[in-house]
Amino acid sequence: MRIALISFNKKGDFSKTMKFLSSAKNNKILNVLNKFGDEGVRALSKNTPVDTGLTSNSWYYKTTNSNGKASISWYNSNVIKGVPIAILLQYGHGTRNGGWVEGLDYINPAMKPIFDNMSNKVWKEVNRL
Repeated sequence: MRIALISFNKKGDFSKTMKFLSSAKNNKILNVLNKFGDEGVRALSKNTPVDTGLTSNSWYYKTTNSNGKASISWYNSNVIKGVPIAILLQYGHGTRNGGWVEGLDYINPAMKPIFDNMSNKVWKEVNRL
């Protein structure tokens, strides 16, 4: 009868493995966020009130992955004399003659379905890892 002896020696720790797994997880989440970034830009562009179309066509997004946290932000680059036009449309603004132009809540209704779907997809992706 032969008896096989198997032994393992461990040197160091699993920090490189954990770093790799964390990176893989964050890359998958960033892929999901990028998909929703595009969807958000389309929804915002579609729902932005149009005069010249400049504000509607000026939406973009950025995703970041820093310190194990992935995030997404949407921006509008139509800024005139330091004033973001998308914000004026959303919340309203005063006029030169003392009047007031009422805002139109177009951002929240456009983004709510995106946020709802995104939270579900990201949660599923995190739980799959």
